[in-house]
Amino acid sequence: MFQLGKTLVSEEIIKNDFVCNLSACKGACCIDGEAGAPVEEEETSILEEIYPRVKPFLRAEGIEAIEKQGKYIIRENGEIETPLIDGADCAYVTFDDNGTALCGIEEAYNQGEISWKKPVSCHLYPVRVEEYTSFSAVNYHRWEICDDACSLGKELQVPIYKFVKEALIRKFGEDWYTELEKVAADLSGSKK
Repeated sequence: MFQLGKTLVSEEIIKNDFVCNLSACKGACCIDGEAGAPVEEEETSILEEIYPRVKPFLRAEGIEAIEKQGKYIIRENGEIETPLIDGADCAYVTFDDNGTALCGIEEAYNQGEISWKKPVSCHLYPVRVEEYTSFSAVNYHRWEICDDACSLGKELQVPIYKFVKEALIRKFGEDWYTELEKVAADLSGSKK
């Protein structure tokens, strides 16, 4: 771990490679697991605002889940996340003709209907950020459904922090990312 400003960052995001391989995993991260995608408190109002423009991109069962549970849910522990369809798929998930899970929010963004890409937690994946009182912990989340992404990242030699560059800048800013690149260069130099 190393510190950048008010973040503690795992060296794993520099030392491990990753590139999403949707043709292999079919977007399993959007349909597997026991919880929805983490949503930051400031993103709740965005979900409320954009829903009418996102709704046409969603499946009927997703719309039903959202209209029954809400645009987001708050768990007993206070964590906010996207609602699920029958405890499985994210309510915002859609599928392409090949059965690959896609994000309805991101589809609306790609079509120019909204200017917000998707929850930052989804954009950052496989990086997870845990907020504490005085700092944020930035870690690599390992999940066996992403083994193909690890293999593709290794083949293409793309470290995690480069794969999620846009999302890290969105979350922490350009200056923070520039500092991260310096640490990565120092770590790479010390390996030689």
